Amino acid sequence: MFAHTVAPGETLISIGNEYGLSPQYIQNTNLLPNPNNLVVGQNILIIYPRVTHTVKEGDSLLSIAQMHSISVEDILRNNPVLSIIPEIYPGDEIVIEYDESPLKEAVSNGYTYGGLSGTELRLTLPYLTFVSPFTYGVNSDGSLIRANAENTILSTSFYSAKPLLHLSTLTVSGEFNTANATVILNNTDLQYTLAQNLLNEIRYYGYSGLDIDFEFINPSDSENYANLIELLKNFLNPYGYIVIAALAPKTSADQRGVLYEGHNYAKIGAAANLSFVMTYEWGYTYGPPMAVSPIESVKRVLNYAVTEIPSQKILMGMPTYGYNWTLPYVRGGPPAQSISNIEAIQTALQYGAEIKYDEYSQSPYFYYTDENNLMHEVWFEDAKSSLAKHRLIYDYMLSGCGYWNLERPFPQNWMILNNMYTIYNYSSYNVSRLLYGI
Repeated sequence: MFAHTVAPGETLISIGNEYGLSPQYIQNTNLLPNPNNLVVGQNILIIYPRVTHTVKEGDSLLSIAQMHSISVEDILRNNPVLSIIPEIYPGDEIVIEYDESPLKEAVSNGYTYGGLSGTELRLTLPYLTFVSPFTYGVNSDGSLIRANAENTILSTSFYSAKPLLHLSTLTVSGEFNTANATVILNNTDLQYTLAQNLLNEIRYYGYSGLDIDFEFINPSDSENYANLIELLKNFLNPYGYIVIAALAPKTSADQRGVLYEGHNYAKIGAAANLSFVMTYEWGYTYGPPMAVSPIESVKRVLNYAVTEIPSQKILMGMPTYGYNWTLPYVRGGPPAQSISNIEAIQTALQYGAEIKYDEYSQSPYFYYTDENNLMHEVWFEDAKSSLAKHRLIYDYMLSGCGYWNLERPFPQNWMILNNMYTIYNYSSYNVSRLLYGI
């Protein structure tokens, strides 16, 4: 599996001829937004099938799965186009197995605001261990502000992906409330109230555990926050519910900054079953143009993280989005527009831009001039950058990764995950491995 970079004049037909693959097969594995008009510099995933099945009259996905001793979900993972067009016809080629051998087993988690359509969920849920609807909030009395999660929870019933209750200090107005966190972190009775409320909610809605993300914690509360996570783990684990804790992307224990000082890697890593390191947002809405997740920055965070937390308890953050800046960038000026990686390709096509690739950050980017004669700079993720980041899961022997967020379609990402790793199935058989490390 590798990424082919489109050269001037190339088409899916010429690329297919070069690698001995049909244009339709390449399109089905990449779900490109522009199959008939490729962009110079665009990266296309090339994966070879090992076993295929030619559909015959009377075949169904279930009968094909039974014939090859795999699950229907395996077929959906290997053939993402079936999540968009589920009908199959005689003569269709179904990929049963790819030529790549998975490097290891990996846990995957994806975040969603809860309003995804059925098609969007079908395109992502086959590739996930967990899905975390963003977000429940918490009041100063330990009561919960409920998330918009019903649609996501219902959809998971058709897949092996399990929903997690995502808890933050976000209020209904969309802001992190440090004051509420401080009250709870300094009152043990409120912490047990919160724990009981979480257990009731998890049981009622069928969540498989908790994903906790308290940001902007006061430095003086860092130990209390780790203690809260340990309390919640000890409260929820006996019922079979996992606890994952999100961490700001630190590179040292004494790193200064409002995002970092409240997160003690060693103590939170010991307190939670898994830790999710948010390795993205170097390029961000109000910052200067740059890669969202430059690989050298990601490595610096991981290099520190594995000194404080066992690598098999770490999930690495993966962005499924990019940013479009209007130039010249002025600090405090108009914010960059957040866009999906597919939108980035479509924008490059619309304005005739050539996509470049920055080797140091391992990220694609391009420039264009819009209808108002304004210059833009776009940084995003593609097949090549995603391959580089997914390789880090194996290089650092991490538990897996978490994707922010599922609202941004990125089909190539899922095919890379699917081919590089065996996606961890959080079944009752496997639950103790994550809860207790056995």
